[in-house]
This record gives sequence, structure tokens and C-alpha cells, in this order.
Amino acid sequence: MNRGVYKILSNKPLTKDIYEMKLEGETSHITAPGQFLNILLDGFYLRRPISICDYDDETITIIYKVVGHGTEAMAKLEEGKSLDILCGLGNGFDTSKSGKKPVLIGGGVGVPPMYNLCKKLLSEGKDVTVILGFNTKDEIFYEEEFKALGAKVCVSTVDGSYGTKGFVTDILKDLEYDYFFTCGPMPMFRAIEKIAATSGQYSFEERMGCGFGACMGCSCKTKYGYKRICRDGPVLEREEIIW
Repeated sequence: MNRGVYKILSNKPLTKDIYEMKLEGETSHITAPGQFLNILLDGFYLRRPISICDYDDETITIIYKVVGHGTEAMAKLEEGKSLDILCGLGNGFDTSKSGKKPVLIGGGVGVPPMYNLCKKLLSEGKDVTVILGFNTKDEIFYEEEFKALGAKVCVSTVDGSYGTKGFVTDILKDLEYDYFFTCGPMPMFRAIEKIAATSGQYSFEERMGCGFGACMGCSCKTKYGYKRICRDGPVLEREEIIW
């Protein structure tokens, strides 16, 4: 984990409520796709945990949804402002278990961590399929970015306004794959768990206090005892999860 000052390079809307922010600063503490950072905002006591979408040697890209006062304040931050950030938090995804044909399943704001994961799997020579799930066409983001990486991309919308009508599971049920990685809301997880044909990894979204395991506020019970989502997660393997 690294605590540092990061400069905002850009902060722009991708859809009505979804924003992409690019930050400049130390990235050496990021060791796996699926990790997150924790942002201190002026006027707010608790930091805001946001998953890392992508990074390189000097920059980090995050994507967040405006859902409350904190993220509303984030959306108003301008280029050039500096932020106090804890970086390289969480365990991230383990790509060594992916097999040759992994499928990545992202729902809504669960899409961003799939992007760097997709890049890593493709760099390892894997045949990657990405399923992106949204409520409606107007909410879709990063479809073209995933395609540009070279992955097969499928999109579902609940209202049928784009792609497959229905849910990510309506696409997943007809796919052949060796392993799955997913991030998104709990109802999507429960639906995936009912039909998934292989082992896999789930990245959970929980409310967090500290973000690095000290407060125990995000603990959950697994088959192997209690784990802290912020430190022992956010990624848990299918076999250890108690639904």
C-alpha cells in the first residue's frame, strides 16, 4: 500500500452518471488487476474506495458512478487538483487459474476492473470473452475499449435497447469457457452462481471504513473463516464463498 499525492489529469463523463478520472502518481504498489484505491475528499471523513480500471508506470485510470454526495463532489473536481490517495489496496485477481478461455463478466460499475484484467489475460495469450451488462443502451461504456484490446465482447441490456435482451447470464449460459472472473452487484453474482459451469473469482463491493483491514468493518464469513473484503479481498474464489 502506498499513500501519496496524485494529480488529476482529466475527469470526464462517459455517460450521464459514469465518470472517468485519470491520475498521475506512483503506481509501483499496484501488483494485480482488481485492486483498488481509497480517495480522501475535502469535507468528507471517510475515504472513497474506487476500483482501478487501468494503469501504467505513471498514471492510473478509475471509473466511478455518481451515487451520493462523495462521488458528486468527485465529479466536480477539475484537472490539476491534487488528491490524497491510498493506492494498491486489496488482493486483486489471480490470472494463473484462468485456463485458456476465460470469460470476464462486468455489471454496471463492476465493468472497470475487468479492463486491466482483460489486458493482462490477453498478454498471457488467453482467448478472452468479455460480457458487459447494463440496464439500458444509454448506460453502456467501454465496449469499444475492450474490443480495441482484441477481446470478444458481448453486451446485454435489461430493456433490450442494445445487444442481448436480458442479463449477463443470458449470454453466459450459451458460452464455452474454462474459468470466469466477475465484478458487479450481488443479484448478478447470485444469478451467475446458479449457472456457472466452472470455478471462478468474484470481486465484491462493500462499504469500507479504513480500506486496509484495520477497522474490520467489511468482514464477511467464508468457508475458511472471516475475511476482510478490503484486505483479504475484494476478490474471493467461488469455492470459499458462503451465499
